[in-house]
Amino acid sequence: MVSGLIEPMKQHPQQSYLYAIAAVALAALCVLPLITRDAIARAAVGSSYSSTAAANCWSADGKKNADDQSSRICRGKAGRVVFVNIDDLRETVSVGRNRTEAAKEPAAQALFAPFSSAAPRIEWRMAGSEPIAIIQRWQLADQADQDNNGRPRDKALLIVTRLSPGGACHVAYVDAAANPNANELARKAADETARSFVCGKDPVKIIGNSGRAVQLATQR
Repeated sequence: MVSGLIEPMKQHPQQSYLYAIAAVALAALCVLPLITRDAIARAAVGSSYSSTAAANCWSADGKKNADDQSSRICRGKAGRVVFVNIDDLRETVSVGRNRTEAAKEPAAQALFAPFSSAAPRIEWRMAGSEPIAIIQRWQLADQADQDNNGRPRDKALLIVTRLSPGGACHVAYVDAAANPNANELARKAADETARSFVCGKDPVKIIGNSGRAVQLATQR
């Protein structure tokens, strides 16, 4: 016996082995969320739909009823509203928690040079229950291509708009006529680009083949 010293407790070999396994498992659990968080979020992305038709909206000026030719607030997803504003035959579409928030987003100021309008059907790309982007089919009037009555023919464009947090702004344009798989391209852009896109800094991406609709959208 050695005076003044306490003999260390001896560990059973099996006990040491179990401690080692537990330590490895704990380390793996700490690292796993860092590795899979983004992958899980992307894997969970799917689509939901809403409409900006007058029946689903109310007038932006406070009147109870709206029509398809007026500026209006429409029901969206996950507590969001869609603000459709019409100015001189040109529409803008923005999304926020309320009209005030939606009207301040960059998307609310994204006017095109040609006359333009968006189809009422909105595709929401949802990461679980959280919307990350919307996709809409737009029509842009082509003054250089007129029918026999002198009216401009419309060119179709899919627009991907990212949503807050981080701002609501145009992320990508997909020319519908130039790309047979335009819907798939737009969804891919929404899923892979929208969340990392920086409004006011990153340029809008042209996805797939460019065509006349893209030319009209980028006119200044």
